[in-house]
Amino acid sequence: MAKVLISDKLSDAAVQIFRDNGVEVDFQPDLGKDAAKLAEIIGNYDGLAIRSATKATADLIAKADNLKVIGRAGIGVDNVDIPAASAKGIVVMNTPFGNSITTAEHAIAMMFACARQIPEADASTRAGKWEKSKFMGSEITGKTLGVIGCGNIGSVVASRAIGLRMKVIAYDPFLSAERATEMGVEKIEDVEDLLARADFVTLHLPKTQTTANLLNADRIAKMKKGARLINCARGGLVDEAAVAEALKSGHLAGAAFDVFAEEPAKDNVLFSAPNIVCTPHLGASTSEAQENVALQVAEQMSDYLMKGAISNALNAPSVTAEEAPVLKPWITVAEMLGGFAGQVTESAIKEIEIEFVGRVGQLNLKPLTAALTANLLKPLVGEGGVNMVSAPVVARERGIKIAETRKDEQGAYGTYMRLVVTTENQTRSVAGTIFSDGKPRFIQIKGIGLEAELQPTMLYTTNTDTPGYIGALGTTLGTLDVNIATFALGRSEKGGEAIAFLGIDGELDKETLARIEALPQVRQAKFLRF
Repeated sequence: MAKVLISDKLSDAAVQIFRDNGVEVDFQPDLGKDAAKLAEIIGNYDGLAIRSATKATADLIAKADNLKVIGRAGIGVDNVDIPAASAKGIVVMNTPFGNSITTAEHAIAMMFACARQIPEADASTRAGKWEKSKFMGSEITGKTLGVIGCGNIGSVVASRAIGLRMKVIAYDPFLSAERATEMGVEKIEDVEDLLARADFVTLHLPKTQTTANLLNADRIAKMKKGARLINCARGGLVDEAAVAEALKSGHLAGAAFDVFAEEPAKDNVLFSAPNIVCTPHLGASTSEAQENVALQVAEQMSDYLMKGAISNALNAPSVTAEEAPVLKPWITVAEMLGGFAGQVTESAIKEIEIEFVGRVGQLNLKPLTAALTANLLKPLVGEGGVNMVSAPVVARERGIKIAETRKDEQGAYGTYMRLVVTTENQTRSVAGTIFSDGKPRFIQIKGIGLEAELQPTMLYTTNTDTPGYIGALGTTLGTLDVNIATFALGRSEKGGEAIAFLGIDGELDKETLARIEALPQVRQAKFLRF
C-alpha cells in the first residue's frame, strides 16, 4: 500500500480522500516546522503532501529514498527544490487554480480598506476616541484602477473592479488587444503611463528576474500624486523603502501589502509608515480556498500513486507508461522550442502554430503541444504558474490561439517540429529535431538554417552579416571571462541578417549583456536558460 505523509495543515476531507483511494495516510500537520524530525522519517513515505510551512529542500529530498510525489496544496512552489526532485525522479504537483478567486477578492478588500482607512478607524474607535473628521476616505467609484499583470488573478480583479464602476487599465506585455477588449479593460503599452494615470495600482504577476523590483524608487515617484498601491502578489516586486518614503511624504495617499520581500515579516520598513494596511500573506486564506486546494492535491496524488496518472505536474509530462519512451525525446524538443520563443518574445502573443513534420506527427500530440506551450508561457507567468496540464487553459485565458499542423516528411531532416509565434509586432519561427545521438538540436531560427546543440545557458544574437563579427563577439566574451561551449551560425544571405547561437558556461548579468549589445553589428542579444 502506498503511504503518504501530510506534514502541513490540510483538511480532514483531504485525509479521507487518500484513504478512500487506498492510500495509507500519516497526518502530522505540525511536522513541517521541524526540519530535523521530518528528515529522519521522510524515507518511509511514497508521497509528501504540503502547504507552505514544509520546506522540501535538496537535503530533505536526498533522504527521501522512497518518495515518488510531492503535492503542494496551492500554486506557489518556492518551498520545493524542483531540480533536486526532478533529479531523484520525484514528481512535483501543485494546484494552480484553487485560490485565484480568493486572492483576487483579498486584493479588492485591501483596496477598500486602504481607501477608507478602515484599520486605523477601527483602532481609534475601539480606543474611545471617535475621530470622525480624521478619517476622510476616498470613493472608488469612477476612479481608475491600474492592474499590472492581467493573467488569471489579475483578470478576476479587473472584472470585480468593473462591477464596482471603476475604469480599469492594464499593463501586461503578453495581454493581446483582443483579450483586453473582451475583458473591458484598456491595454497600456508602458507601465509608467499606467502609473501616471491610475488612482489605485494593484500588482498581480509572479516574481521573476524581469519583475523583481518592478516598482523602484524612480517609478514610484512617477505614480500619480495621491495614488494608492496594493500588492497581494509576491514580495520583492516593489522597493518597500521607497514606498515607505512616498507614504511619509504624502506622494502616495495609502498602500496595502499582503506580501513582503522577507517573510515572515516581523520587522519591515513599511510597518512604521502612515496610511498602510498590512496582512500576513492572507491572499489564499479562506476556508473555501483551503478546502479546494487540499481536496485537489489529495485527488492528484492518489491518482498518481494508485493509477500512474499525472496531473498538474511541474516537472513531468502527462503521458502514459506506453507512450513515455517514444515521446520523451520529443517532449524535450518541444520544451526547447517553447523555452526559446518564450524568452525572446517581448510583446503580446496572439497565436502559435506548431508544425509536426514526418514521424513525430504520428505521435500523441497533446503532451507535445502542452509541453511547448507551458515553456513558452513560463517567462510570462513564472515557475509554478503554468504546467503541461494548465498551459492550454492559461493560453486560452490570455486569448492565445493554438494550432497544430501535421505534415509529411520534407527537407533535409525529414522529421522535426517547428514553432511559429505571431505577436502584435511580428512573426517568429524556430525549429528543432532529434539527431542520431538522441540529443535535441535547433535546426532553424527565423527561417535561417543552423545546427545548435541545446545547452543549459546560451547566448542568442541577431546581427548583420559583416566580416569580423565572430572575432569581435569572441573577443568581447573572452574579455568578459565568458567561456564558449558551442558556437552555431546562420544567415539569410550574404551581407543580410545573421544569427549566432552560443552555448556558454555560466550566466550573463545585465552589464555583460549590455557590452555585447553595444557591438556595432548586433541588433539584439538575449541570454537564455534551458
